[in-house]
Amino acid sequence: RRDAGRLRGGNALGGRPGVHSARYAGPDANPAANNAKLLAELAQVAESKRTARFRCVLVLLRSPTEPAPLSCEGVWEGRIGFSPAGENGFGYDPLFLVGDLGLTAAQLAPELKNQLSHRGQALHKLVAEIRNTGAARLG
Repeated sequence: RRDAGRLRGGNALGGRPGVHSARYAGPDANPAANNAKLLAELAQVAESKRTARFRCVLVLLRSPTEPAPLSCEGVWEGRIGFSPAGENGFGYDPLFLVGDLGLTAAQLAPELKNQLSHRGQALHKLVAEIRNTGAARLG
């Protein structure tokens, strides 16, 4: 299983923080420092240009010699808000505004977040693929 659940900023940041999400503010950074750096870099950026997305890729190898591993991707589109909001979630969730809901990921109930999130999307697809390929192998 590989979970590349990282925040990727839109054009305003050239895709940052991307794979460096966990250490965006430095090697010993914590979520508060990462969020502060992100907000500072976007301070002069208009709301319409504050696009962002979370991306997750899950890969399932049924054995070490698997000729065709299952791979599924989930992408969660949103925007970066101007200040943190919400108590649920972790990382960039307090800044990640979800679609037209007007709420951050940290303001969502866990059940709704799990439905909408990049990880939830990827997992839902992977479960469907396992069911499909399992049925094909049996039939």
